[in-house]
Amino acid sequence: MSRSRVNVPESRAALDNMKFEIANQLGVNLKQGYNGNLTSRENGYVGGYMVKNITPIRTKVFSRFSRTAVNYEREIRYDFEIVL
Repeated sequence: MSRSRVNVPESRAALDNMKFEIANQLGVNLKQGYNGNLTSRENGYVGGYMVKNITPIRTKVFSRFSRTAVNYEREIRYDFEIVL
């Protein structure tokens, strides 16, 4: 099952433009069509930065029990903000 499908067909051109802009910023020589000369690391950089730009800010909240105090529960919050 492929997860890299575009759910809104009209957004394909915008995603392609974004991909080429990010590749240009990273110095990856991406061109239209086949890019077999690129390493998977270079392609991964481009895809990773696309996901960072598209994904909203994430917040993870969970509770855990303290290892030192009996029945002491503490909330821990992690806020992730993507800054480019």
